[in-house]
Amino acid sequence: MILFTKHAEDKFEVLKRHRFSVSRVKVLKTVEHPDLIDYSRDPILIAQRKISKKHVLRVVYKKEGNFIKIITFYPNII
Repeated sequence: MILFTKHAEDKFEVLKRHRFSVSRVKVLKTVEHPDLIDYSRDPILIAQRKISKKHVLRVVYKKEGNFIKIITFYPNII
């Protein structure tokens, strides 16, 4: 099961206001099928997936038992 923190839920609207809309599906796909996972901050993980020619989506999350908690996410220029 994947849960979103309040901060992550709010992030959808923040990005939309900045004219960079990210769907819940893109966030989930990034966690479930990442191109890359950064383990350097373990137990906090950062999944990365290409979402356009110029951008990747980075999703910061933590595994807690059977749950994955999405902490935040953000687009990043390649």
